[in-house]
Amino acid sequence: MTTATPSPLLEARGLTKRYGDTLALDTLNLSVGAGEVYCLLGANGAGKSTTINCFLDFVQPDAGEALIGGTAVAPDPISTKRRLAYIPETVMLYGNLSALENLEYFATLATGSRPVGAELAQHLRTAGLTDAQLKQHVGGFSKGMRQKVGIAIALAKGADVLLLDEPTSGLDPKASNEFHRLLGLMRDRGAAVLMATHDLFRAKESGTRIGIMKVGRKVAELRADEIGHADLEQLYLTHMHD
Repeated sequence: MTTATPSPLLEARGLTKRYGDTLALDTLNLSVGAGEVYCLLGANGAGKSTTINCFLDFVQPDAGEALIGGTAVAPDPISTKRRLAYIPETVMLYGNLSALENLEYFATLATGSRPVGAELAQHLRTAGLTDAQLKQHVGGFSKGMRQKVGIAIALAKGADVLLLDEPTSGLDPKASNEFHRLLGLMRDRGAAVLMATHDLFRAKESGTRIGIMKVGRKVAELRADEIGHADLEQLYLTHMHD
């Protein structure tokens, strides 16, 4: 008796996107399963953010399709958005509200019901905020603290797909290490994580698989546990100079 392979939670099939004469994505194929962290490496303009924007339905592909949980995004963006959480380089929150108030607002929007305050507080603690920080206005939060609120929103929403666009850019080493812990938390909870990044070190440390993109094409894909930091850097530089 054979066991069927579970479908990926996140999948790109021949994803293609043009901006005028510029080919931003060239028949991209990738998949991310439950409990995986897939890191997309590449220079500016490689197509990393365009890939994420196709999954978010921020842009429409010219060919191919982006799927979340087996459902194509373009014809059904509302239901696919219910399954995902998005953390950009800077998480946008209401600065005049506390972390707890922000979480309550966004969780209510996402779920359609008013969440229990104690559960929201626990999500923020799980994401790494202290009890004192729960009641502080987020206008004074650092980037790393804002990202913790973003992770708490994903937890409160019950998202099983997480899209990240340059989340460690500008973080100090301590904050970057803390974000690595949070990615591990989401992975262990069975989320499928797609992260666009320039950070080779964090891609190796946080990722389960790594894809390298150049001018809209995926030019390499490998398991993170099958390559060392120095070899990953050399492979990346080789592709960038081809």
